[in-house]
Amino acid sequence: MAKKLRQLRRRIRNIQHIRQIAKAMYTIASTQVIQRKKELLQARVFPAAALNVLADLKSWARINFLVHPLLDGNGLPGHGLVVVSADRGLCGRYVLELNHAALRFLEARQDTRLIVVGDKAIRFFARARWPLVAAHRRWERPSLSHARTLAQEVLALHGEVGEVHVIYMEFRGELVQRVRLERLLPIPVPEKPIPQLLVEPDPAVLLEELGKTWVLGRIHQILLEAKTSEHVARRQAMKTATDNADEMLEKLTLQYNKARQQSITLELMDIMGGAEAVREGL
Repeated sequence: MAKKLRQLRRRIRNIQHIRQIAKAMYTIASTQVIQRKKELLQARVFPAAALNVLADLKSWARINFLVHPLLDGNGLPGHGLVVVSADRGLCGRYVLELNHAALRFLEARQDTRLIVVGDKAIRFFARARWPLVAAHRRWERPSLSHARTLAQEVLALHGEVGEVHVIYMEFRGELVQRVRLERLLPIPVPEKPIPQLLVEPDPAVLLEELGKTWVLGRIHQILLEAKTSEHVARRQAMKTATDNADEMLEKLTLQYNKARQQSITLELMDIMGGAEAVREGL
């Protein structure tokens, strides 16, 4: 009985320790969600506005027989894929869904060249023996500097392949995040009616610069979408872990109290039995 009590006390202490860690990680993730969501809402404005301008320019360029590889493609074979994952785990389904979505894309397109962000994706594709064009880790607070580095690599990759796609976790709300696969290059410009425009300076230069700027802004937004979704997923995972720890502590405490009560009862019975034996001896 004493051994059982020691085991129960040890398990209770271990679970209490795990609960403290999970609770602390939940608090940190909650703070990160607030900060990253604020940055994300600001970062969403520019790519949407720039894409609208690019749609007007593309419609104008089409009637003026002007094409640009960033908008109309370069005619090259092959694909590029950017996978934006996480550096750390303990975020539920986040990493698993991203890696599996990327693997399905790669298996369907064997000529794909791969750029990854996040240690979890780096380790996964290293095990899968898939060659990486570039890899980045420890981008805990995505900045324009990070986005600029990735944008340069994406533009360089587009000079060697026909299309570049990206896979990331899109933040749709506090309760909804989904894996999203989208084409980065050629830029997915929507069709619009032909506008009346006066284009200055040179249209080709304007398409080039605005196209590259859109890629930069869009990649910055994607990095923030992914990081916000990661912290939301980690917050939910840590909330679940804390709740499970509370439930287990309640059950173990009840078991411990019952075992302790049984131990006390047995001790009392031994004392009463000993007293009865002494009384009969007298």
